[in-house]
Amino acid sequence: MLIKRPKGWELPERLATPESVYMNRRALLRGLGIGTVLAGTGALAACGDEASADNEAVQLADLPPDPSAGLYPVKRNARYTVDRPITEEDLATTYNNFYEFGSSKNIWRAAQDLPIRPWTVTLDGMVEQERTVAIDDLLAAMPLEERVYRHRCVEAWSMTVPWSGFALKSLVEYAKPLSSAKYVVMQTFQNSDIAPGQKQVWYPWPYVEGLTIEEATNELAFIATGLYGKPIPRQNGAPLRLAVPWKYGFKSVKSIVRFTFTDKRPVSFWEELQASEYGFWANVNPEVSHPRWSQASERVLGSGDKVPTLLYNGYGEYVADLYKGLEGESLYM
Repeated sequence: MLIKRPKGWELPERLATPESVYMNRRALLRGLGIGTVLAGTGALAACGDEASADNEAVQLADLPPDPSAGLYPVKRNARYTVDRPITEEDLATTYNNFYEFGSSKNIWRAAQDLPIRPWTVTLDGMVEQERTVAIDDLLAAMPLEERVYRHRCVEAWSMTVPWSGFALKSLVEYAKPLSSAKYVVMQTFQNSDIAPGQKQVWYPWPYVEGLTIEEATNELAFIATGLYGKPIPRQNGAPLRLAVPWKYGFKSVKSIVRFTFTDKRPVSFWEELQASEYGFWANVNPEVSHPRWSQASERVLGSGDKVPTLLYNGYGEYVADLYKGLEGESLYM
């Protein structure tokens, strides 16, 4: 007798969107001629603002093509799958946090001002040799693959998306850190001329996040360079962002320009801003509430369903051992 033991992150089939419903909606959007990103603003066009939608389509068409487009799609790694429907692309690419471009969820338009070429990535700190690498040279050196991950925002909403990119462990090996390095610190770009949010002086710019070396070399830690089989959009963190699916989404630093290896624990962006609410570890735990709301459940983006939140976002079998002996730490916020 074969007994199927579901993985920790798997959900019952009854919670999955039927494939026929999903495909019919996508076919309808294509039939209406609405582009991938603009599909998320369909309500605007339905209210009679077709001209505005057309103008946005023209503006997107005017953007220079991403030089990495020929790299995608990449082969999906079947080890990383979830028993939950993939979030529709138009939702995942229009419902975004990116405080550099504003504090609302509707920043995808403003984020189109982000220039993604030229783009360089600096590897420095406690490494054998500091260097700066052009993004396309870095992509050529990394083993690209696709992984489907769940993403759990600290604001208690969630999505499931197919990231393309490479294991952060590969970049760590590429950087050749010294054995004395204990942390990797990631920093986003800083350019207030194109990112109006960076003119808000009460935020501790630039955005900085960090992981321990053990976390960074865990097999789940991922650097995303693509999304839905294409280069990652600007609003989702182009040209490369962190994806750590067992942690709350604010750890997933976007548009990274620097990886610094150090023996000192970094103070991350949100920790510096509000340490009583956002700590270094930020592991998902439904039993530990945010000081202002419960984390026991999450709203699944696009479905309206509210489902129970799982410890480590359901990835405990991969990562729980990382935190043994740290019971005195505030691991979950």
